[in-house]
Amino acid sequence: MAYKINDNCISCGACEPQCPVGAISEGEGKYEINPDICVDCGSCAGVCPVGAPNPEK
Repeated sequence: MAYKINDNCISCGACEPQCPVGAISEGEGKYEINPDICVDCGSCAGVCPVGAPNPEK
């Protein structure tokens, strides 16, 4: 199960360097997580000031 960044993302970039597998990149208007690479570690969620990354259901 991968994490996904919701629309609360403010594109601050705090999450990108925290990803141990490089699954996060800047998208149009918000950051995006590549679900094929994400290892569901939650590192991104721990540093996000607005709680945008969440586990996909």
